[in-house]
Amino acid sequence: MLPAAVSAPAPEPLSVPAADQLLAAWRDHQAATGRGNPASDWAARSFLDRWPNPQAWADQPLEARPALPPSTMSLLMFLMVRGWLRPGWDWLVSRKLSSFWREITASPPLEADMTRFCDTARAVGFTEIQAKRAASQSIGRLLIQTGRRLDHLTAGDMDALADACRAREAATGQGWRHYRTALVCAHTVLFHLDIVTAPPGPQRDPDTFEARLADCHPNLRPALVAYLERKGGTCRPKTVSSLATRLAHFARFLAEHDPALDSLAGLDRRRHIEPYLNSVANTVTSKTGQAITVADQDRRIRAVGHMLAEITEWGWDDAPPRKLIFRTDHPRQPRPLPRYVPVDADRRLTEALDASTYRLAADALLLARAVGLRIGELLDLELDCVHEIPGHGAWLKVPLGKLDTERMVPLDDETVALIDRITATRSTGQPLPHARTGRPTQFLFTHHGRRLSQTTVRKELARSAETAGIGHVTPHQLRHTYATALVNAGVSLQALMALLGHVSAEMSLRYAHLFDTTVRAEYERALDLAKGRIGAMPTPTGRPRIPVTSNGGCGSGCTSEDDWRDAPALKARLAGGHCLRAPAQGACPYANICEHCPNFRTDAASVAVLAAQRVDTDALLADAHARGWIDEADRHRRLLDRLDTLIAQAETG
Repeated sequence: MLPAAVSAPAPEPLSVPAADQLLAAWRDHQAATGRGNPASDWAARSFLDRWPNPQAWADQPLEARPALPPSTMSLLMFLMVRGWLRPGWDWLVSRKLSSFWREITASPPLEADMTRFCDTARAVGFTEIQAKRAASQSIGRLLIQTGRRLDHLTAGDMDALADACRAREAATGQGWRHYRTALVCAHTVLFHLDIVTAPPGPQRDPDTFEARLADCHPNLRPALVAYLERKGGTCRPKTVSSLATRLAHFARFLAEHDPALDSLAGLDRRRHIEPYLNSVANTVTSKTGQAITVADQDRRIRAVGHMLAEITEWGWDDAPPRKLIFRTDHPRQPRPLPRYVPVDADRRLTEALDASTYRLAADALLLARAVGLRIGELLDLELDCVHEIPGHGAWLKVPLGKLDTERMVPLDDETVALIDRITATRSTGQPLPHARTGRPTQFLFTHHGRRLSQTTVRKELARSAETAGIGHVTPHQLRHTYATALVNAGVSLQALMALLGHVSAEMSLRYAHLFDTTVRAEYERALDLAKGRIGAMPTPTGRPRIPVTSNGGCGSGCTSEDDWRDAPALKARLAGGHCLRAPAQGACPYANICEHCPNFRTDAASVAVLAAQRVDTDALLADAHARGWIDEADRHRRLLDRLDTLIAQAETG
């Protein structure tokens, strides 16, 4: 949002010629631009007869000003751009200045300022339409009302225009989103022109702790606010904000459960804490109506437990006399493996990102996938993040992130070329203040003169994932995919820790559990020994049984408990049986080669066999989709289409 209101300099004093001189100048301008008609001339004369000094009309309250005919607008615009009329913020935000760009030719200084603003806006990354819209809706009005040149505008001037928009919304109910967008653009451009000292801030100021706890237990609110303010001195703002949300849940529960409670010191394990634990276990989210996750349950309980323990350590008067939350009160956390993107889905996603028209956000995601960055680390990268080390290649300096550590990650030539493309795509401009340190910083990812946001990157990932047909993907899954690829390639645990920026081996061991080569080797050794002891598996003799009429299971050849179609392998349904291959082997290039051969012929006697093959292929298609094997699904879909053609040919003779 715009910065807090500050006092704007007083408008430049007006020096207005006599009415007859104003009328003559306006007529000359009309003639020079090939315009003018009796109606507008009459309206101009009538206006100046009534208000020889046009500012006398503007000094009246907006609601008290007499209505003017539309043909008067040409004179008013002329007077405004020449600096002879300042109609007031309220009038400016309630009228469309439709002829603004045509009229500014009457004022070379104003035209020069508008041209300079638009040129800078385009250099920062705004389109021609965005630049002109922001110029007319914000900068033009600011220059008209203040009577100053572009270099002398202030943040206070923009606040005055924003206040007028809010007042109009309160009086009429008309929103001002287009003005707000134009003001943010104007503020950004003025910052890069070094006219204002700070870029625009967030869209809205965060609520105070008092506001966020307004509906909580009134007797507990002062202690909770004091605790959050104390935590603000040692924790990051996002951490404290999350803590406030969880403590608010606890305080609202106490307000409903025990309105008579007078302080945190009065909390009782049986009367307050145990009912709260039961409440947390049954809480549902307001967005989906589903139960909150076990991890969220644990975070809520942990927030309350830490708060009570810390105020006890600090010796607060509100501290309970005994410990109230214990280790066994926390729900047992699941330990899922990292969710990586399967190989073929990863390839599809990369192709969709390569084809995206939003290059900066798409390239940001490609870089995150290439070097395994967290989204916060990605967007904090600085313009000089690539370091060339003689004899050791290029390295990426990853800034302080989640664990407050920096690291260097080696880069290949493709990734260096990707960063070069990002550098050419980003918008240029003044350094922006770093959120962590406040120092001016040239970030790698800047768009429209501002930092690329996490929301923008997530939206681009969702759009590309939908284009690729792979379902929902999060930015952190790209990091998991990077780590999984390294583990599969045999990278050591120590190197994996360094590349991912982990501070403990336990964090990196999660990836080692995905495809443990030791477990695989032991399994294969034991399997070979077992086969050596029991002998070879019996080979079926006689004609193989092909499922002809099966609609479920695997037909007459096996039972539903032993369905080959459910095996976690690459599967192919052949006319005379089926084929199973390990995913690491890849699909067989000869699978169903006969069905796709243009010389393949069939007849009515084979329709039943082809129909059974089609049933199983349809099941394999669904299985491949469920596993995220996009290429396998395409292969089965092509076979389905071919079988439909063959069956139709056989049935028609």
